[in-house]
This record gives sequence, structure tokens and C-alpha cells, in this order.
Amino acid sequence: MTVTVVYDNSEATELCAAQHLYLKPIAKLMINVLLPESSEPTRPFSNWEVLDQLKSLICPDQFTTVRLSKSTKDFIRFEGEAETRSLVQILKAKLHGKIIKLNGLKTDLKVVATDAQGEWERFPREKEASVSDGAEEQDQDKSPDSIYFAGLPCKWFAPKGSSGEKPCEEILRVVFESFGKIKNVDIPMLDPYREVMTSGNFGGFSFGLQTFEAFVQYQESTDFAKAMESLRGMKLMLKGDDGKALACNIKVMFDTTKHFSEGAIRRRNQERLKLQELEEERKKVKRDEEEAARKRKEEERRAQEKRKKARMRRRGPKERDRHRRRKPKARAPVESAREPDSSEEWEERKYLLAQRRVEALRLLRVLLRKIAGSTQFNPQGVDDASPRENQAPGNTLEMLKQEELNTQYLQNQEEMPKYQVAKSDNKGKQKMKKR
Repeated sequence: MTVTVVYDNSEATELCAAQHLYLKPIAKLMINVLLPESSEPTRPFSNWEVLDQLKSLICPDQFTTVRLSKSTKDFIRFEGEAETRSLVQILKAKLHGKIIKLNGLKTDLKVVATDAQGEWERFPREKEASVSDGAEEQDQDKSPDSIYFAGLPCKWFAPKGSSGEKPCEEILRVVFESFGKIKNVDIPMLDPYREVMTSGNFGGFSFGLQTFEAFVQYQESTDFAKAMESLRGMKLMLKGDDGKALACNIKVMFDTTKHFSEGAIRRRNQERLKLQELEEERKKVKRDEEEAARKRKEEERRAQEKRKKARMRRRGPKERDRHRRRKPKARAPVESAREPDSSEEWEERKYLLAQRRVEALRLLRVLLRKIAGSTQFNPQGVDDASPRENQAPGNTLEMLKQEELNTQYLQNQEEMPKYQVAKSDNKGKQKMKKR
């Protein structure tokens, strides 16, 4: 079923104001182009060449849609649709009885335009010819009360604000109760078991819109007849809040399957019960499989834990001994790592102290030399001194010699490499430890 944008909704009638649904007349025109019966050979021509000639006849008016319906050796049939029925009558007057001339053809083509008739309008007569002699069927023919709908857009019958596009039976009832009291409503799409029964053939798509099928049963046959008469040759139109409108062709038929009869309802219930039993069996099998898998995993986990505990028991004594042996080895690197740091600090300190001592001795040597020089340049002071004082220079010279030897020793010590000093210091430390 096609969905089209409506530009002129002047002929639309209200169906249900709450759902913004309207009925718009179908404005179609059947155009038959009669082909010549001449036996003389003629040049070939295409159907679209004929269609271009038809469009030139109705200009400046135009069809909303036009398609090739049938093509034979006797005629070519086109089906055109316009916005309104009044426009269809104008187009019919422009086309009916007109002559089309094609280049290269000696014979002209005649155009016959007629109003299109819905297929379902011929249904009652066809149905009457195919009715059997059963009493139940005769009663059904005398007072039909059920309508079969197809091509209804799901979104147009879905609750407002719902995330999905599933139709609602209550909304369907409210929409079509404008013709009379409804006894039963059924949307097969909403029954998951019914979709399994029929392989999901109760829905479809119409240019991106998902559609569904529905059955509506009226309490009174007069209401049923009123609904059928009102829906004759109509489209279903939805008007949005912004004023834009969409129209959808829907299929409306008398229910020939006796969908709401006791036998049909009983058969559907039996099939539903069978499907429910099968579904319960599948669920039970699935639960058993899941339980077996869970138990198997639990047993594997317990066995793995037992094996792990046994390995730990076997390796326990060995691990403890190995751990004990590892502890001293683990502590030794820490101590050895600390010793070099402390020895280096000690060596640096010793070297610094020795250097200061050497500097002090140098200073003392310089002072002693100055004192010795001053005594040599003052002999009178020396001669006049007492005997104790006369002995002082000799003692001073001996002290200078001793200090000179000490200074030379310290100079040698200063020239020693740093590592020898550290080595001697370490030896001293070891001796101190032995003591």
C-alpha cells in the first residue's frame, strides 16, 4: 500500500479526532488507449510515448501518480490518480474521446477515460456466486458483520509516547466505533503464537511504514453495512500537528474466513495450547541443559581445588625449607649494599680530616721557620739569656727537625692514592673489631 503526501485535503472527512485520522476519497481515472486494427505494418512505438501525448492533453493539470496497468495488442491501459475527485472529473473531460496522433502512424489512437472502480466493490457478487448450501454459510451471507483490514500503518494506531510501533487493539476499536458498536477486535500481529502458526504473514512494510492486518466485528449488521459504505473508495489520512498530511491506501474486505466463528476461535485456541506446550518443553530442556552445565562446572571447580590443595600439601615442607634458606640470602645483599655507602662516607671523612691535619702542620712549619729566623738575626738577645734560655734554641731546632720529618711523612701520606687510605682505614676498623 502506497503512502503519499496530501497537498489538498478539502474533501477529507473526519474518522477519529483523537487520533487525527481522516478518510480521503480515492480519485483515480482509468485511461484506455485503443490501438488500430490495421493489418498494415506500422512502426513500433513505446507506451511512454503514448503517455507523453496523454500528459500534453491535460496540461497544465497533471496527475499525482500515473502507472501502466495493462498492455495488449488491442489497447493500452493507464491508471492515473489526482488530488481530488473534482480534478479527476476535469481530467476525464479533457481525455475522454480525444485522438492521439503519433509520428509515423497513419491511424490515430482513440482515448477512453472512465472512473476507476475498487476491486472490493465487486466482491459481494463474486461471493454470492461461490456460496455453498450450508446453513451456517447462508446465515453468514445474510447478515455479515466482520471486516478484514490490511495495510493499516502500525505507527498510526500505536499509543502516543510509546517507544515501539506495535498497534493497540483499544485504539483500533475507538477509531472504527464511529460507525457503530464493535463486538470483537483482533490484531493477529499482537499474538506471538499466531505469528508462528502463519509464519509471521500478518504484517508488512509500505514505503518504510510497517503495516498490520486486523479483523473488526460489529454487533449490528446495519453498523457493518454503514462502515463498509463509508470506507468504499477511501484512503486513510493522518493529519499531523504541523498541518501536513499523509494518505495511505488500505485494503477493506468482507471477512470470508469466518474469523470470529466458534470453530475458528476453537482451532486457534487449540493451536495456541499446542504451541505453549512446545514452548514449555523447550524451556524445560533448556533449563535442564543449563543446570547440567552448572553442575559440571561446579564439579570441575571442586576437583581443581582438591588437586590444588593436594599439591600444596605435598610441596609444603619443601617450600618452608626453601623459604628458610632464602631468608639469609635475601638479607645479605641489603647489608652489603649498605656497607659500601657507609665505608665511602667514612673514607671521605677520613680523607678530609687528614687533609686538614696536613694543612695545619704546614701552617705550623711556616710559623716555626719564622721563629728560627728571628733567633738567628738577634744573637745579642741569645747571649744575654740565662742558661735555661740558652738551651731553648737547641730544643727548638730539635723540634723543628722532628716537625720537618713529620711534614715529609704527611706529604707522603697526602700523595698516597685515595684507595690506599681507605684500605688502611678498613684495616684499622678490622683491628678495632678484633679488639
